[in-house]
Amino acid sequence: MAAVYRAEHIGSLLRPTELLEARDSHQRGKKTSEELREIEDESIFKALELQRQVGVSVYSDGEYRRAWFAGAFEESAEGIITDIDGPVDSRWQGQGRDHAIATAADLSLTKRAVGARLKQVRRLTAHESSFLREHAPGPFKVTLPGVMTRAIVWYKPGLTDGFYPTRSDLVQDMVGMVQREVTALVSEGVSYIQLDSLDYVIRLADPGTRNRMKQAGEDPEKELEATIAADNASLNSARGTGVTVALHMCRGNNRSAWIAEGGYEFAAEKAFNTLQVDRFLLEYDTERAGGFEPLRFMPKDKTVVLGLISTKDPTLESVDQMLQRIDEASKYVSIDNLAISPQCGFASTSPGNLLSWDDQKKKLELVVEVARKAWG
Repeated sequence: MAAVYRAEHIGSLLRPTELLEARDSHQRGKKTSEELREIEDESIFKALELQRQVGVSVYSDGEYRRAWFAGAFEESAEGIITDIDGPVDSRWQGQGRDHAIATAADLSLTKRAVGARLKQVRRLTAHESSFLREHAPGPFKVTLPGVMTRAIVWYKPGLTDGFYPTRSDLVQDMVGMVQREVTALVSEGVSYIQLDSLDYVIRLADPGTRNRMKQAGEDPEKELEATIAADNASLNSARGTGVTVALHMCRGNNRSAWIAEGGYEFAAEKAFNTLQVDRFLLEYDTERAGGFEPLRFMPKDKTVVLGLISTKDPTLESVDQMLQRIDEASKYVSIDNLAISPQCGFASTSPGNLLSWDDQKKKLELVVEVARKAWG
């Protein structure tokens, strides 16, 4: 049976300035990989201590060894190339829009494509999990990117189809990478594996995006089924092992900006009932996420982690308001099957959202305070 965690966060944390500077120096050839690794280690110790102080239920390394949350794929495999003809990533909305567009350009988020058969040259997270196994003060999670999150963007007709005849062929290859990683993490005794799979809401929850898909000859229902199949296959080896398996959905998170809006209704019945995970970490911090009504489809043996607290805005939510929202959600899911977290990470891309370290600490303390008042 999966463990009970009432107060958690999604995974990424704000990077200390010295880590951001060290990564920049490493990219410019002014620091060795060993020097960068030392600063990463020091920064992760700082992140673990923050989490210990605030009292979260499960730890992460803040994703400090990554440039962004899904960077593990391109950092672990050859065959992903720069696509100079790729579109400028201008989808971002909200207060951090300009920052987000600039960061997306720096990280080439929409200017990558698969231009050869993928060749995996290292594991996705071995360098992260080994450190956490040795140093985490309690149970810890390892986060992995969902395959469709990247395969949709990286499959370029006229280029990728020279190596993978269909996008499904590419997906199958990438699923194999995640499967192997999950198998290794389970064998190493990792207690919690989280898949960040955003297609359910970034593309499929947004009515405007669904309409554009249909106009382009794509079938949203088939994409939903393909995404569920890829995620289930990715996590297959963790089922029945006692490892907590979770899936996170959000609407984009980069420099306090967002991409999509729309509730979970379109995907809820099929995704909640078909995805073979223990926990769903769902964004619910603004009206963009819709109401709690889609939770009526949630199976009774699943936990819903309500992402009620914003990592995009430093304004601190009220405890009473959070407790009221938990009470509202309990009309659809038993209070015993609920938990609380921020809606997403604090730094899905390495520059981070527009909050301070102190803001981040207060947000995490609020998560823990609300959890204690709601569940004891």
